[in-house]
Amino acid sequence: MFNLVENFHFFSYFSTPLLWSFPRLRVSYVYLICNYPLIDGISLLYFSLSLEFIFRLLPVRWETNLQLIIDVLLTSGYPGNPYHHENYPHIPVLACNMDLMWVAEAQSPRFGHGTFMVCLENIYKKITGKDLKYEALMGKPSELTYQYADYLIRAQAAERQWKQPIRTLYAVGDNLMTDVYGANLYNRYLEEKNSRKDSKTWIQAKNELASSAATHCRSVLVCTGVYNPHTEVPLDTKESRTMIFHGHRDFRFDPALVEPDHVVPDVNAAVDLIFQLENFAPN
Repeated sequence: MFNLVENFHFFSYFSTPLLWSFPRLRVSYVYLICNYPLIDGISLLYFSLSLEFIFRLLPVRWETNLQLIIDVLLTSGYPGNPYHHENYPHIPVLACNMDLMWVAEAQSPRFGHGTFMVCLENIYKKITGKDLKYEALMGKPSELTYQYADYLIRAQAAERQWKQPIRTLYAVGDNLMTDVYGANLYNRYLEEKNSRKDSKTWIQAKNELASSAATHCRSVLVCTGVYNPHTEVPLDTKESRTMIFHGHRDFRFDPALVEPDHVVPDVNAAVDLIFQLENFAPN
């Protein structure tokens, strides 16, 4: 996990197990056998966090993680201090992975990282009366995530010395609210970018991450995992938002963005479809 942290260029960090060393922060775990040496509570006064980062790894002990994150937010990074509700806006929060649910061996979907975020947002608002603010939301369906994936694809193409630029991207996934929504959102971005390609504003904003040669991003929905092909989608927009939109609070619901370009049974069929669309014959 620490390698993952450093890949994001965060070199001063703490994990929840390290925070267990402060017994006053984990009073609900007085019976927990902890392998970390306990640190005198006085040291807590000098312990601070300037940035909270919620990783894509789903927490194991939700109550402990929620408690510690709230402590950090309501004390401006000094969890040894009393809460101060006037500390608003709070220290920056970055969040990654917004899937509300995911599918594994169980017969029904399991809570995902998005559910943890819902809990955190509602606890924060219940205590303070204010909305939790995010400095950035990363991971699907964030546009930035698709920009970075596009950049990596271009880098691999350059390593292979491909002469022709990649014009069409394909995003394959089983979740309408993240995989399909994100791919369609990025497709909309590409279309808007290409429509104003000659404008002075676009030229000024152009950078290595955003300088894609792609013109389209096609969404391919697979019927394995979260997606249930037998679920009827309500025609009424308000009802659709209540019943099927499991996206994050800060993403606007747009029915057009949850309509996949292609629907296939599984990933193998998705690969076959893409080969067919691109007239590609594997050796």
